[in-house]
Order: sequence, then C-alpha cells, then structure tokens
Amino acid sequence: MTFDSRNENFTDRAEVVPVPADAAPAAVPPFTPRRSRVRLAALVGLPVAALLGVGHMMMGGTPASADAPSAPTVTVATPVERSVTEWDDYIGRFAASQAVEIRPRVSGQITGIHFKDGDFVRKGQLLFTIDPRPFTAAMAEAQARAASARTAAALARSELARAERLIADEAVSAEEIDSLRAAVRSANAAVAAAEATVRTRALDVEFTQVRAPISGRVSDRRADIGNLVAGDNAGSATLLTTVYALDPIYFTFDGSEALYLKAQRLAQAGEKETTVQVRLQDETDYRWNGRIDFTDNGIDPNSGTIRGRAVIPNPDHFLTPGMFGNMRLSGGQARPALLVPDSAVVSDQARKVVLVVQQDGTVVARPVELGAVVDGLRIIRSGIAARDRVVISGMQLAQPGTMVQTRAGKVEAVKAASNGRPITPPASQATFTVR
Repeated sequence: MTFDSRNENFTDRAEVVPVPADAAPAAVPPFTPRRSRVRLAALVGLPVAALLGVGHMMMGGTPASADAPSAPTVTVATPVERSVTEWDDYIGRFAASQAVEIRPRVSGQITGIHFKDGDFVRKGQLLFTIDPRPFTAAMAEAQARAASARTAAALARSELARAERLIADEAVSAEEIDSLRAAVRSANAAVAAAEATVRTRALDVEFTQVRAPISGRVSDRRADIGNLVAGDNAGSATLLTTVYALDPIYFTFDGSEALYLKAQRLAQAGEKETTVQVRLQDETDYRWNGRIDFTDNGIDPNSGTIRGRAVIPNPDHFLTPGMFGNMRLSGGQARPALLVPDSAVVSDQARKVVLVVQQDGTVVARPVELGAVVDGLRIIRSGIAARDRVVISGMQLAQPGTMVQTRAGKVEAVKAASNGRPITPPASQATFTVR
C-alpha cells in the first residue's frame, strides 16, 4: 500500500515480492458467507425502507400511533327484592320451669328409697320412706287423749242438762248453772284441741312418706337407707334430692337497653312479636321454637341489661337445664327489602358504600344503610333504588367518577351447605378393634 500525493488518499497497488523457496505458504482467512449476506441485506434494506417512508408521507399518510386504552369492564345487576323477616340475636341458657328441693318434713331414719337416680317421676310418686313407728305411736296417744276429752265433754253436757231441769224448782242456783255451762264449753274446747293433735300426728305419719310434688326428672339421692335426716324446720332440713320439671322448659337471657327500646317501639306500633327460635351450640339451624312469656320489671343498673324468659316445648325431654343456646327474636312483621351480594358493599372510611353505574357509564358511590345478611345477600335499608345497576364484580376496576363498560350479571343467594346434622366434636382417643 502507497500514498498518492495527488489526491491525498491511500491507494492499493499490487507489488510483486519475491518469496523464498523454503518459505511456508501464507495462511488464508476463511470465507464467511453468512456475514456477507447480513451485510448485503443491511445495505439494500435501509435505502428501500427510507424510500417507502418518504413515499408514504408524500401520499398524505400520518405517522402510526399506539391505540388508546379501552374502559374496563365490570359486572352489574339490579338488586333483588324479597320479603324478609329480621331477627335480633340473644345468648342465654335453659332453666327448669319448676325446680323443687326434696327435704323431709319430719326427722327420722330413712328406711326405703323408691326411685333410681335420674328417673322421670310423676307427681305424688313415692321417693323416700322414713321410719313411721314413732309417729304412729304418737298418733295413737293423741287419739286416746281425744277420746278422753270427748268423754269429759259428754259428762259435762249431762250434768248441765240435769241442772237445767232443776231450775224451775229453784233447786240449783244460777251460779251453779253458769259453772256447768262453762265446764261444757271447756270440755268441747278440749275435744277440739285433742282432735287437732290427732290430725297433726296423722300428718307426721303421712310425712314419713316423701313423695314427688311435681312431675319431672329426679336427681341422684343425697342420703342412703339408714341415715338419719332432720326435718324439724325448713332451714335445717336435710336435702334428699331435687326434681326439675322439663316440659315445658325455660330459656333465660339478658337483652341490652337498645334492644329493649326497639321492642317497646314495635309494641307501640302494634308490631310486637313474641316468637323466638333457639339453636344449640352443636346445631346449625334454629329448630327449637317458643315464645316470650316474661320480661323483668327493671333494667339492671350495673350491666345495663334486662332479663327476659321464653317458654319452649320439650316433650321428649331432650333439653336440660344449664344448656347454652343462641336465640333470635323476631324484629317485627315480614317486609320487602332490597338485597345485594355482601361482597358488593365496600368501605369508604367510616361509611359503607355501593358502586352504581349510571346510564352514561359513570361510576357513582352511593352511601347505604345496611341490614342483616341472608344467604350471602346483604339487606340494604336505604341508599339505592330497585332499578340501580350495582357493581357486583370487578369493584377494583370501578373507581368513582370513571367510565366503565358493563356486563349483565345476576344476584343469587348462596345458601350455606347444611345437612341438618349436629356438629359432633372429635373423640379424644381411638383404639383398634381386636377381632
């Protein structure tokens, strides 16, 4: 390669250089056809692209631009209008409609027990027997005293009758007649006292048989045969057992002052309801029905609650005192209500709102007053109309004030699956069965 001073460029000139005979042949770089094709395509493609762009501009075309983003799509539906009954929840326990402590009315030794622990007993059924012999002897003595008093009374009446026949002959004085009449009255009083003593002793003999005063389930015996029991006065009488009446059974509960005022307002409006439903802790449905029969006469100033009581039929004696239960009290008559899916209600700080799509596609947040949940649907007391299109799906895409596209949906109740069977707790232990 040499430098040409005339055009100040390097020019390639071939020069013949002698090569020694023993020199090795020069290495020739390998030919790469791929690199040559890429270079050739670039040299040809760039001008063609430039020509096409210029031609497009000359024909009045405009530069290509990105498509504008479309409005998001949400699912909307009108609220469901149904007739609903609202309930207020309470917590309480079952209690016996009658509870009696069996205590003896006379003192003595127990000689017989006539029931099995936990049995159902009828009113008047014999439960315990106390040794009646001392009381039978006391009654016999009282009967003898009564007979003596009746004899003395008969003698006094006879003496008075003889003296009265002598009054006409003036054979007796008036003083003697008065004394005889007083003696008759005294003898009659003595007879009455003796007969009262006989009745008392007869009651003592009767009280040696301790009977059930009510029908119900009896507890276990607290005294066995051979024990001495006291029954002279109620304060120190020995507890023998207890009997609870279970049909019907009471359900006692405490209600807040707010719920009490609500019930009073409904009563003033003529919508007072006394129907209640109760479910046990292992139940999913409210299967026990009853009615309110008592409300206390004052609110407890310490707790701010008022005590109430419901009566529930219990013919099979399944319910027992002390059981825990959840009760609901009807909050008035059935009334129409608008319902939307509970998931469609969103929180906006301290208020609850529902997103509604207007006719022009604009999203509006409507503050609402909520009611209870029924099968996954929330009762809306106020805030929306029956024709409003409520966003039920895609709430995260629907911001108040933005435009959205809508897709028709349907509000459906989602009833919780329940087979009606109680929820049984798992067993504490398990063992293999040996065969």
